[in-house]
Amino acid sequence: MLDPKLLRTELEQTAQQLARRGFTLDVERLRALEAERKSLQVDTEQLQAERNRRSKAIGKAKAQGEDIQPLLDEVAGLGDQLDAAKARLETLQGELNDILMAIPNIPHASVPGGDSEDDNVEVRRWGEPREFDFEPRDHVDVGTGGNGLDFDTAVKIAGARFTLMRGDMARLHRALIQFMLDVHTREHGYQEVYVPYLVNADSLRGTGQLPKFEEDLFATTSDPRFYLIPTAEVPVTNILRGEIAEQLPLRFTCHTPCFRSEAGSYGRDTRGMIRQHQFEKVELVQMVPPGQSYEALEALTGHAETILQRLELPYRVVTLCTGDIGFSAAKTYDIEVWLPGQAKYREISSCSNFEDFQARRMQARWRNPDTGKPELLHTLNGSGLAVGRTLVAILENHQQADGSVTVPEALRSYMGGVEVIRPGG
Repeated sequence: MLDPKLLRTELEQTAQQLARRGFTLDVERLRALEAERKSLQVDTEQLQAERNRRSKAIGKAKAQGEDIQPLLDEVAGLGDQLDAAKARLETLQGELNDILMAIPNIPHASVPGGDSEDDNVEVRRWGEPREFDFEPRDHVDVGTGGNGLDFDTAVKIAGARFTLMRGDMARLHRALIQFMLDVHTREHGYQEVYVPYLVNADSLRGTGQLPKFEEDLFATTSDPRFYLIPTAEVPVTNILRGEIAEQLPLRFTCHTPCFRSEAGSYGRDTRGMIRQHQFEKVELVQMVPPGQSYEALEALTGHAETILQRLELPYRVVTLCTGDIGFSAAKTYDIEVWLPGQAKYREISSCSNFEDFQARRMQARWRNPDTGKPELLHTLNGSGLAVGRTLVAILENHQQADGSVTVPEALRSYMGGVEVIRPGG
């Protein structure tokens, strides 16, 4: 959530900054609501002071034996006016809060302008796409078989956009998770955490999924309602909701399944494992002092890149433009892995700095050692990596002409020394 002070003292400037990302701030409505709020605040304080003054007068009149009924009637009338003013002020504050919760983050000055993903800016590449001496197939053709991916059974069990894995494929998927967690905990200084897969609405509001993106979530029908997590970002970041951290930075990594309705996908990527209702991720979350968050963003992005490098998967890093950046993010790097079967780079991780946007919604703070006072911290996260898409990239980049797939050397110890798998059986 944006700092409400920006809408009071820098409204026009804030509107211009939000316009960079295609968001139109209703300046006139906000100005009118704020003017009414100020007026009501003054009225409420004056009514409260007048009622207190009249109440004191009642005591004095009573001590002097005077008729106090007229004063009682006046105080009662003031009380009614005060209650009405407080009720309107509460309603007005609720309207302002609703507006605030729907306003996205302000892009960092370094975020390039643009309208869509076509305007994202490439930062760097690592590795060269492999030249095949045969026509490379996509992961569906490579991986489907008795020892691999089984989409038909998944459809029978659940429906479209689900995957069942068998044998070596399931083992390779599990190996990827363990490998990622080991690298991030042993080499990058993250603490592994295990979290609930169902969260409450407050947690989703804290990280920015609610209220705007409710249609993308799976929810229970219970009271209270719970939501299946769309990413481990939600429960892990909310570890500090309502808390004051005595020491920063904090680094957490977490493996979870993720659940998304894909309400806005409109038939995109219906083939294979690219866009699923259920998939696995190893998430990276950092909480840092405000002055360190952009340095932390570079480090976090590098941690995700390490996994791709160890798996010998070519990729590129792009900076998302103002028209493609996420609701809560101030700046985002997308890491896109090369997929020979599609002959294009596809997103495998988004690494974002949210500055204090999420922290304000969650009231997540740290005690600044220089001042001794609690202050909002900065949050960051990124996939380190999306496990299913990493599996897809391995199948496509390490496929062989005979239908087998070479297991990257970094994973072989997790596969009991297996060097080659044959998904077709």
